[in-house]
Amino acid sequence: MITKDSIETAYSFLHQKQRIYVHSTLDWQKDDIEIAIASFADEMNQELLDVISGDRADFLRDHKRFKEDITKAVLSLESVLEGRAEILDNML
Repeated sequence: MITKDSIETAYSFLHQKQRIYVHSTLDWQKDDIEIAIASFADEMNQELLDVISGDRADFLRDHKRFKEDITKAVLSLESVLEGRAEILDNML
């Protein structure tokens, strides 16, 4: 079950890391963020991850698509928290 708490937790963590990632010029820092996010994705609410990823198994784990994935995740979660998204309305 997807709870508001799981959405807020995911949003807070991903938003913080995404802001650092997009402005970082340090490859090692970006790599560390990718590792931390992949680990977080492994432990987060899997129903929520499935919804925001479109059931893509490598979501937030693919180095080549990481920037796109984390941006999509943050925007999706932000939309839900601001009441602009309908994708999770029936799950909360």
